[in-house]
Amino acid sequence: MPIESQISEYLHQEAETMECPPAVSKRIEQSYSQYVQRQRSKKTMKKRLIGGIVAAVIMIPTAAFAAPPLIEMITRTPMTAQQVKMDAVGQAALEKLYRSYPETKSFEIIDASQIGGDPANTSQGKAIQTSIVLQEKGAHGKKVRLDLNGITGEIEQVNQENWEPQEKPVISLTDQEIKSKVDDLINKLYGSSSKYECNMEPMQNPDQKTFILNYTEKGSTTPFYQAFVQGNTISISLIGGGPAPSVEGFFMTNGKPDYTADAFLNDEELFSLLHMSPADLKQELAKGASVVEIAASKKISKQQVMDVIASTQAKKQIQADPHGGATDDDRTLELLKRILEPKVLKVIEHKTETPW
Repeated sequence: MPIESQISEYLHQEAETMECPPAVSKRIEQSYSQYVQRQRSKKTMKKRLIGGIVAAVIMIPTAAFAAPPLIEMITRTPMTAQQVKMDAVGQAALEKLYRSYPETKSFEIIDASQIGGDPANTSQGKAIQTSIVLQEKGAHGKKVRLDLNGITGEIEQVNQENWEPQEKPVISLTDQEIKSKVDDLINKLYGSSSKYECNMEPMQNPDQKTFILNYTEKGSTTPFYQAFVQGNTISISLIGGGPAPSVEGFFMTNGKPDYTADAFLNDEELFSLLHMSPADLKQELAKGASVVEIAASKKISKQQVMDVIASTQAKKQIQADPHGGATDDDRTLELLKRILEPKVLKVIEHKTETPW
């Protein structure tokens, strides 16, 4: 294998295990979006993009930080505005958006993409996720991004940007006014927010004022909706609510349970693979070992651990399909596993009482 290929392969493997700083990720996403806008009409765009990424990775060692988001982005297939309108999931989402906010009918679709599926050939199966970005004309025009579950059609996340005047962005409003803005977005795109208890609190962010709002059902410990308000942007994610995981706090932060990984590690298949009870795994993690290290001590590979957890998480998503699910769809399962693997990797390599 040529030395360039060996270096490229090594850096890609290393990059897949590294976390890109959020600020760098944002700049990469913006650059990539601009590139796609310029090149969308050219059929050879994807091949040339991949070639450019490989070249950058070979020549710039620090480009390894950029690889994880880029790896995710190059797996996305760009869509034209016409393809969005022809796609059943995209069409339904646009109709809901237009009914909720009639002014968005005049907005331009400035970016759209899919993971999985083929927007030019519906026989290739459903996409796992479809993302659509619409913007009002003007440098600071109103902007909306919708991330849709390609299987269920649900809006998994919505970003509403620049809907308040630049001189008085949403973060400058009173707490009650901010909550009203978030309530309005939930009411119009998801359903009534009134049945949820809302907890609003500032985040410890010294660089920019940020609020987090958790909407939780009575008796539930996991938020159904979670909203972040920063600058002139409101971002809402559909979490789904539900009870706390069967085992809490596999990881700790400052001596308190860190629930980030609980949904991934409460996995009967994982416990079976490791030949451990949940309590035993929690006890070993408390000693400072990662799941990968615990598995290695038992001659179990990182890939085996990742396959088990990613498979469980993918099946959960497929079974959540209210239309019957594609439980026998191996292609869908494999696509979902591939999308989930970077998240699983972060969890199984993490060590308790260390920052994420």
